[in-house]
Amino acid sequence: MPTVGVEDLADGDFLLDVREDDEWEAGHAEGALHIPMSDFVARYGELTEAAPQDGKVHVICRSGGRSAQVTTYLVQQGIDAVNVDGGMQSWAAAGRPVVDAEGQQGFVL
Repeated sequence: MPTVGVEDLADGDFLLDVREDDEWEAGHAEGALHIPMSDFVARYGELTEAAPQDGKVHVICRSGGRSAQVTTYLVQQGIDAVNVDGGMQSWAAAGRPVVDAEGQQGFVL
């Protein structure tokens, strides 16, 4: 499965967060698209509308397990997708900004 480390992500890379609503509200990467894994198949069209046509979809969850499953699904659909190794835990540990639902300082739940 294609995987990338948080340190390899550049500002502006397309990020898909597949964590559940409570996790997202507590803290997420600003600018990420949020589609919970539990709703993913039903809301797949939101991704195809938002994702760059010629770029990668970087899939993230808390630690990398759920995002790995979604990445596998996306690759099977012909989407250029990669799993973000270590998820939001690695994101926060690397000092990347985490915001809550109100845009204030958030935390990884």
